[in-house]
Amino acid sequence: MKTILHKSDTRGHADHGWLNSYHSFSFANYHNPERMNFGVLRVLNDDMVAADRGFGTHPHSNMEIISIPLEGDLQHMDDMGNSTVIKSGDVQVMSAGTGVSHSEYNKNKNELVKFLQIWVIPNKRDVTPRYDQISIKNIETKNSLYQILSPNEDDNGVWIHQDAWFHLGEYEPGKMDSYSIKKEGNGVYIFVLHGEIVVNDQVLNKRDGYGIWETDSFTLNTNSAAKVLVIEVPMSN
Repeated sequence: MKTILHKSDTRGHADHGWLNSYHSFSFANYHNPERMNFGVLRVLNDDMVAADRGFGTHPHSNMEIISIPLEGDLQHMDDMGNSTVIKSGDVQVMSAGTGVSHSEYNKNKNELVKFLQIWVIPNKRDVTPRYDQISIKNIETKNSLYQILSPNEDDNGVWIHQDAWFHLGEYEPGKMDSYSIKKEGNGVYIFVLHGEIVVNDQVLNKRDGYGIWETDSFTLNTNSAAKVLVIEVPMSN
């Protein structure tokens, strides 16, 4: 088994006033040649957007873009005709494919919006752009991981053009869980949203990231109430 540890305070950081963002991997003005990606996981940004501010219309292509809101309401508009609001308990996916332009704004006038922006390199290029958004209220569970994304349209959660699986888990203190790799050759990047967990023998705290590969499974124990995102991706495309 191989592992890599990214403590929360080693992430890249950009404070633009209206946007306060932490980057697990190289992004924009943060460039670290040792932190370019984890397999096909290219971007994991922890974004906080000021009230009534946001990202103006900008383009993407050939990338799978996943947004997971943590707090507040995020207004999304794109040139495919979508105008939606995503909030905590939702998951949004956009396959940029041949090209799409979109904007994202904090819909609230008096509070931050906090969300994770995740980019995954697809296994198919130049697909027709697509958008999807779901509520995970009907699939979430307590004290065990539940799937929010897969390669399969008929599975729980959203789907993307890649052999990737995302799971969330929210735990009480003193719980144990395990995870088995879905596809041979894949690795897992574990991102702690809050609390303290132990993965195998590694202690992880809020916003720490931990990559594991060349293994079939891992165990997770909670030292406190905790919430964790588990991202399984191919280690090469």
